[in-house]
Amino acid sequence: MTTTAPARSLLKANWIDHWEPEDPGFWQRTGARIATRNLWASIAVEHVGFSVWTLWSVFVLFMGPEYGVDAAGKFLIVSTGSLVGAVLRVPYTFAVARFGGRNWTVISGLLLLIPTVAAVFVLQPGTSFGVFLLMAALAGFGGGNFASSMTNINTFFPEGRKGLALGLNAGGGNIGVAVIQLIGLAVIAASGTSNPKILLAIYIPLVVIVSVVAALAMDNITSVRNDTGAAKLALGDRHTSIMSFLYIGTFGSFIGYSFAFGLVLQTQFGRTPLQAASVTFIGPLVGSLIRPVGGWLSDRLGGARVTFVNFIAMAMSTMICIQASGSNSLALFITGFIGLFVFSGIGNGSTYKMIPAIFRRKAMATIADGADAQQALHDARRISGAAIGLISAVGALGGLLINLAFRQSFATAGSGTPAFWGFLVFYVVCTVATYAVYVRTAPTAAPADDVRLAQARV
Repeated sequence: MTTTAPARSLLKANWIDHWEPEDPGFWQRTGARIATRNLWASIAVEHVGFSVWTLWSVFVLFMGPEYGVDAAGKFLIVSTGSLVGAVLRVPYTFAVARFGGRNWTVISGLLLLIPTVAAVFVLQPGTSFGVFLLMAALAGFGGGNFASSMTNINTFFPEGRKGLALGLNAGGGNIGVAVIQLIGLAVIAASGTSNPKILLAIYIPLVVIVSVVAALAMDNITSVRNDTGAAKLALGDRHTSIMSFLYIGTFGSFIGYSFAFGLVLQTQFGRTPLQAASVTFIGPLVGSLIRPVGGWLSDRLGGARVTFVNFIAMAMSTMICIQASGSNSLALFITGFIGLFVFSGIGNGSTYKMIPAIFRRKAMATIADGADAQQALHDARRISGAAIGLISAVGALGGLLINLAFRQSFATAGSGTPAFWGFLVFYVVCTVATYAVYVRTAPTAAPADDVRLAQARV
């Protein structure tokens, strides 16, 4: 059996037939090196994908009165991109098994040329609102990348290292939101709002570069490609539904606030495009950088405990935003909003750590009842990989719901306060659900000599 990846090739698919990351000897000899190489290449493509997905949240800051699009229309534009990105995560999840992780990463990277090249021809005053909606929808290609990337990377790492690996993969991708907003800020500061196409001149070459890197550096795992039933098993498991709900609260919040932050500052606090852009990037930046910390803490404390405390912190941050909106305090509002980004980032890492741990814990229970250990753990990896993609798709819908909530809130009350009250209620429900399903039922301690059970801790 092949235990190392074949020589790197741009056109030839690189398949690995034998992959056992839970075997310490295999991991030390060759697994860690291969997994790490695939991780960094995956991060590069996912990073650019997130930037393209949130491209129109930056473009709307450039769209002055000459574009003929009001605040409600701008919220609808960014909501469209959020919706399409969320929906595409389902087929993107299945694509990893169908085409191979490396192959699909290259394909999904090149698909980013469609929304970026198309925008070159239509991003100008006089373009119809319907065309802007279509362009935002095409940018949804970037949102799908996350599901396939996380599903793929999940298969490369052993259970005890998944939290940090998935946190780095997701955090490196998430930070693409902050990076494109920083570049947008630089463009506005240097040349005003009349040259948004400079962003496209930067990102079109980047799309090509990261796709080539993925082709050269990544591998496909045969056992994942041949897996056809994991998605059905994941769909039928109640934990997939519960974790999807919780992930709406963490990642849905992160991506929704990333799309909406600048528009809220402009609409509620009267910030200029430059003033809004100078603050907007901070939230996604800290939320992205801290995501691996959520995974790291979960590797040590358990994802359920971290997630539980985190939802409490998100509820408190929301209360700060409500208070700031009522008193029209910009400084307090930014403080509360940045808090939401910080804790949604930590929650992103902790919830993703929970997913493979939940299915591994179930596998350990079957092993205790006499099931074959190797087969049970293999099935757990299969199902958790499929569940990760499905959960990421549902969770991303939270971004749509947040932007629609803001749109309705501003339309009816002229303020984001009603939307924040709704978010507060939701975070309280997430807190209760996390405690009832995972914290209350989790083992209070794991035997020190049972490493496998410790790794299975939710």
